[in-house]
Amino acid sequence: MTPVRVLLVDDQALFREALATLLATHDGIDVVGEAGNGDEALSQAAALTPDVVLMDLRMPVLDGVGATRRLRLAQPGVRVIALTTFDDDEDVFAALRAGAVGYLLKDVSSARLVEAVLAAARGESVLQPSVAAKVVARFAELPAAPEPRPQPLVVPLSERELEVLRLLADGRSNREIATALFLAEGTVKNHVTNLLGKLGARDRTQAALRARDLGLL
Repeated sequence: MTPVRVLLVDDQALFREALATLLATHDGIDVVGEAGNGDEALSQAAALTPDVVLMDLRMPVLDGVGATRRLRLAQPGVRVIALTTFDDDEDVFAALRAGAVGYLLKDVSSARLVEAVLAAARGESVLQPSVAAKVVARFAELPAAPEPRPQPLVVPLSERELEVLRLLADGRSNREIATALFLAEGTVKNHVTNLLGKLGARDRTQAALRARDLGLL
C-alpha cells in the first residue's frame, strides 16, 4: 500500500522534529515536508502534494485557520487535521468551518495520532473526544430543519451496533470500543462499517449526528 504523504505545519521546530521522528516509525506514513507557518504550508503543499496536513492553529504570518481555508480551496483533496494545544469553542469551530476534517490536541497518544492520519487519508473525520462532544452539543442546539423528520431506518441497528454507536458518538476509537465491549478490534471495525451503511453516513462524526437526529442516542 502506498504510504500516506504527510506535511507537518507548526511554528515550533522542536515539536515538528519530534513529530516527524514519531511518524517515521510507521511504514504506512511518509513525512514529505515541514512548514513553520501557514504561508509556508501553502507553498509546501503546492510543491509536495501531501495527502494529509497536520496543522497547528496559532502561528505567525498566517494562522492555521486561514491556511486551512486557502488550502481547501487550492487543493480540495488534501485532508487537514488541526493539531493544537487549545480546544476552546472558538478554535474548534473556526477550524472545522475552514475545512479541517479532524481536530486533535497535542497530548494525543502516538497510536491515536497515527490512527487519525490513516483515517483522514481514507476520507474519515477524526475528532478528539472532547471536541466530538462539543460538535454534537452544538448540533443539538441548532433549530429544527424545516424538512420532515427522517424516517426510521429501513434496516434497524442491532443491540450490539447500538452499543458501538453510543461509544463511537463519545469519540472512542475502535480500539477503545473493543476494550469497553470485550470484542476484537476487527469485530468493532465490522460493526462500524455496518452501522455507517445503515445510517447512510460517510464517516463516524456524520453517523453520530444522524443517529442523534433519528433519536437513536
